[in-house]
Amino acid sequence: MSWKPEVQVIGEEPFYQNGQTFATEPEAMKSAHALSMRWMLVRNWRAVEVDTATNPVNYKWVDGIGDVRLEEEAHVNT
Repeated sequence: MSWKPEVQVIGEEPFYQNGQTFATEPEAMKSAHALSMRWMLVRNWRAVEVDTATNPVNYKWVDGIGDVRLEEEAHVNT
């Protein structure tokens, strides 16, 4: 299983996702929180477990940097 970050905005019931999928719940929660700090009117955030077959892991969380797309990881480490 993998994890997707979600945010909920004031005045709307559904949670919204983006194209990011993480290997762990803590990574997805950190990403969701970071997204909530950039979006206006976010009232809640969470991480939801999803099927890796249909949602392959494509991001990881790097402390001090944030969301890193896995194919870009080599550039971050140089």
